[in-house]
Amino acid sequence: MNWKFWSKKSRTPGKKKKSGTREWTEAIIFAVIAATLIRTFFIEAYTIPTPSMERSLLVGDFLFVSKLNYGARTPMTPIAFPFAHHTMPLLGTKAYWDGWELGYHRLPGFSEVKKGDVVVFNYPMDADSPLYRPVDKQENYIKRCQGTAGDTLSVVEGQVIVNGKKAPNPPGEQTEYSYTTTGEEVNPEIMDELHISYYDPGRPTVPTMTAESAHELSTYSNVKNLMPVISIKDEADIYNPVFPLKYPIDVKLHNRLPRYGWNVDNFGPIIIPKKGWTVKLDSMNFPLYERCIEVYEHNKVEVKGDDIYINGQKTNNYTFKMNYYWMMGDNRHDSEDSRYWGFVPEDHIVGKAIFIWMSWDDNASFMHKIRWGRLFNIIH
Repeated sequence: MNWKFWSKKSRTPGKKKKSGTREWTEAIIFAVIAATLIRTFFIEAYTIPTPSMERSLLVGDFLFVSKLNYGARTPMTPIAFPFAHHTMPLLGTKAYWDGWELGYHRLPGFSEVKKGDVVVFNYPMDADSPLYRPVDKQENYIKRCQGTAGDTLSVVEGQVIVNGKKAPNPPGEQTEYSYTTTGEEVNPEIMDELHISYYDPGRPTVPTMTAESAHELSTYSNVKNLMPVISIKDEADIYNPVFPLKYPIDVKLHNRLPRYGWNVDNFGPIIIPKKGWTVKLDSMNFPLYERCIEVYEHNKVEVKGDDIYINGQKTNNYTFKMNYYWMMGDNRHDSEDSRYWGFVPEDHIVGKAIFIWMSWDDNASFMHKIRWGRLFNIIH
């Protein structure tokens, strides 16, 4: 194939001129290959679809995600339709063939995943029924890394604690607050100015906001008893169960699962697995690491009474083959994250979100659809 098809000088004298159709076909093939290489190894566009990262990232933010920072992951499912992630547009069929899958490999990067990074990764639960998707074809999620391999992490009354110290709170972090009024309702324009949201229409006095907005709202004379909504410590939420118990409940797991008493605001402590770390398994911690051992590191796991068998061998310890991470959304009460489904393996890491190149507000008037102030903002 002649990649200099655009240059008249590249044609050999006397050689039959290519048809316009062939030149356009070659140009399209070249563009597809070039774009695919760029998306795979350098940078990829991503759109924020849900409010789980608000107010750091808003629904309608368009980001660029760098593959270079952590090192580009080589394709694991190489036979796939270009530019379609896991599902064909309009058709709804699979956009890949999983009959040939390659192992996990990553090129050298600029750095490791660090606490505080905003990271795009493949949603680990897509490996389960009914999807059974390969790792690189699982849904893309975006969250903030709160813990890296080897860290001991807990959440105490909504505050993340890592290795015994309070983790820095993201500048856009928000959560639910409750309040009462003197009888005079808060002006809706004030709520809009403070970027206060209502994600649960059934609870109009439990809005979601940042700490700064809460402080400002508390200064209004008609607002009383403003305080964050925090789940009670040591009281498991059976209606919103957290890791390692996730609805729908696995009955087999439930029958042998210890009672941790964890919820979204009081969780852990939990040790995040690190490559080469050997954990001594017992009835209390095995449910925390079972999925890593069986699903992510591809071992056959059986539990017979009080005994644990890995690949047919009775054992009470396991050495991890990968590093793992703990990811959480900045919108703490409206984010499905590691508190619900546990650790993110290193082979699921896609890249680091670096800056917003466009931001579009579907709910705004036509003249205010573009959020001009967010364009080209660096993501922190």
